[in-house]
Amino acid sequence: MWNTLTQAWRVKEVRNGLLFVIAMMVIFRVAANIPLPGIDLVALRSFFEANQLLGLLNVFSGGTMSNFSIVALGVGPYITASIVFQLLAMIVPRIEEIQKEGESGQKRISQWTRLLTVPLSVVQSLALLSIMRNSSFPILTTQEPLYIMMLIACVTAGTMFLVWLGELITERKVGNGISLLIFAGIVSGLPSTVSRFFATYDSSQWMTVVLYAAAAIAMVAGIVFVSEGQRNVPVQYARQSRSLSGTGNGGVTSSLPLRVNMTGVIPIIFAVSMLLFPSVLAQFFAQARTPAVANAANWLLLTLQNQTVYGVLYFLFVVGFTFFYATIVFQPERVAENLQKQGGFIPGIRPGAQTASYLLSVVERITLGGAVFLGFVAVTPVIAQAMTGSTTVNVDGTSLLIVVAVVIESIKQIESQITMRSYDVY
Repeated sequence: MWNTLTQAWRVKEVRNGLLFVIAMMVIFRVAANIPLPGIDLVALRSFFEANQLLGLLNVFSGGTMSNFSIVALGVGPYITASIVFQLLAMIVPRIEEIQKEGESGQKRISQWTRLLTVPLSVVQSLALLSIMRNSSFPILTTQEPLYIMMLIACVTAGTMFLVWLGELITERKVGNGISLLIFAGIVSGLPSTVSRFFATYDSSQWMTVVLYAAAAIAMVAGIVFVSEGQRNVPVQYARQSRSLSGTGNGGVTSSLPLRVNMTGVIPIIFAVSMLLFPSVLAQFFAQARTPAVANAANWLLLTLQNQTVYGVLYFLFVVGFTFFYATIVFQPERVAENLQKQGGFIPGIRPGAQTASYLLSVVERITLGGAVFLGFVAVTPVIAQAMTGSTTVNVDGTSLLIVVAVVIESIKQIESQITMRSYDVY
């Protein structure tokens, strides 16, 4: 990695791209520390520390929610809008056709995604404010309608500002802009975490610290191993070659790479949303006038606050959504159809339906391992707290997964840029 960065620094275009990305990250972090008026930040941070689900949303927002800054929602609404259009492509044939139109189709989908981000930002900011208003912490100093509308407008504008920054970063081709903004938010919280640790550190905790450090190193190695793991399915392409003596038949052997984790952190976002949605509803009905409704809402809130129930549901949702999203990302029928059109086939497997069935079985087998690993990474904080009982030191598997995935993706794009510039020189 360091060798790649050294080579990148020597190439002017790549160096300028890296400097531009760093500048955009600095702007993002400055905006993330500009709080909106009328917010008790001490009560807000206590509220997020007491709610694990909102803590996970704070991770995906890049750490901006806990400050309730002008970019409080981060890029969360944009990620949600992107997922919505990926799901709609499976249901609406017209959207699927647009996606196949190449660059022009992708531009139209991107424009629609940005437009959908605006109402989603309004809805998510309204839901977050409603949770804060109904919480036991005095977060909002005033609840006047005009003030609430001002907060929603500022947060929505901040989200669109981050989307614009992310697209500017992506254009530099040294990494995905949205992912890099989330990465910057996670890494920016590291100094405060370290300072809190040393402020509460006791010499009797040295063994726990060593175990956590070993677990973090092992988890990073596992994330790299699973993220880079893939199954290469052999593919044979028929080819005819004509020589001076006549026509001969030949073939080209290639492979179809199937990644173990082809879904990234999207299943974790799905799982968090599914766990958060009933909590939001329960917050609304916790003080209902009907006793049965209020009791049911309070029971649901208490149940989801149970660590065991929360961990089991979180794990099952992540595993289930990993399989679900893998079928969206990889469509075996389309892959089999494209192979048949290009004259390719898997040795020993008939083209068409049998190829699709074979690819589906392979994807299901390799996805099982990736899904279980992803679920384990997601519930690592719950397992660690249950085993040690410590809340001062923790290993956030989701944050590690995002950081490692973003670094790997950025290094690959930088390497491709260096390789391309090398060919230009020669």
